[in-house]
Amino acid sequence: MKHVLIAAALGAATLFASGTALAQAKPDTLVKQRQAAMTLQGKYFGPMAGMAQGKLPYNADTIKRNTAFLDALSKMAWDGFTPATRDTKSRTLPAAYSDAAKFKAAQDSFQSEVSKLVAAVNGGDEAAIKAQIGAIGKNCGSCHESFREKN
Repeated sequence: MKHVLIAAALGAATLFASGTALAQAKPDTLVKQRQAAMTLQGKYFGPMAGMAQGKLPYNADTIKRNTAFLDALSKMAWDGFTPATRDTKSRTLPAAYSDAAKFKAAQDSFQSEVSKLVAAVNGGDEAAIKAQIGAIGKNCGSCHESFREKN
């Protein structure tokens, strides 16, 4: 697991450091990459939400692993929301581009809430962990309401 996290962190660092490569990426590629990151966020957050809601049995090992993945993933999708992707087919609402400051604040809030989950997991208090998972869920819902087209 540590190898996967290290590889993800190095990949993210490389991606952030290669601004010129991003500038050359095709808009449809950027959209696919951000969608992939968000799909993985859902994959790792979903079971934790189920545990927090009592729908799944609580498993501290799964929470710890999924939190580590979510922490890395929480930083990955955002560079794929460039103005060049505005007209590329996706479920992103125009507000993500027209109100970029609000969209950036939503991104920062998400990353902050995930960081709080990391701290809660490190503290080991199940009630605090479940509460923070709930806070992340609300954060996701708020962002989707403002910036994501409904199904």
